[in-house]
Amino acid sequence: MKFKAMSLSVVLALAAPVAMGEASVEEYRAMLADKDANPGFLIIDKGEIYFKEKRGPKNASLEQCDFGLGVGKLKGAYAQLPRYFKDTKRVQDLESRLVSCMMDLQGFTEAEVKAKLYGDQRLNENNTQLEAIATYVAFQSNGMKIDPPLKHAGEKETLKLGEAYFWNRHGPMDFSCATCHAEDGKRVRLQTLVNVYNKQDIQKTMSTWPTYRVSHGVARNNQHRMWDCHWQMRTPDIDYGSPATVALISFLTHQAKGGVYDLPGMKR
Repeated sequence: MKFKAMSLSVVLALAAPVAMGEASVEEYRAMLADKDANPGFLIIDKGEIYFKEKRGPKNASLEQCDFGLGVGKLKGAYAQLPRYFKDTKRVQDLESRLVSCMMDLQGFTEAEVKAKLYGDQRLNENNTQLEAIATYVAFQSNGMKIDPPLKHAGEKETLKLGEAYFWNRHGPMDFSCATCHAEDGKRVRLQTLVNVYNKQDIQKTMSTWPTYRVSHGVARNNQHRMWDCHWQMRTPDIDYGSPATVALISFLTHQAKGGVYDLPGMKR
């Protein structure tokens, strides 16, 4: 009986912080919605500098990169990605397209571009140049509707592959993306999980990426989301800009079609 009484005391002691915590989380989320306090704008400014800076063996900037709307045209380009590119003969998202442009225009090797992909908060690192540039380019579509094309056969095939991969169970935990993101009401600790098949839910999520992660102290893009989810599923690191990541991003983006970009986002 004494053990049961002690257990009840523990339960009651834990219940109060949970109730208080929920209110605190809502207050915290409200504070995160304050755009004037978003450090992501500083990263966008840095990204613009890096984007226009002449670098690499060819001493060139990225201003001649074609993101799908023509050479040097950034306005609205991110809103229409992923898409098929004739020069690479494949569907690309923003980050994989940036890798191609850094190789073709600036002369970097793929290994050099991918040598450091993400700033590591554990090491108190800032955003990498690649992360900052991606955030800057994406911001040029702020306020525009998510509208990826679906005309080319490659775009249609990539979309189908992305949804199939979303449901595919793999890894030591036998998880799929759908394990966490195909139903309403799921959560991890205090983190509500997006339901990809809930239109309002997925639009709200996709329209705020790239986003400034307060807990990371840096901005994160969609490729990092793919890597982080796979890390949490305890699978091997998924390659930056790989067909699998682009397919997943294509599926998620098409699910969110019609949503309006509100960038940069800011999340826990």
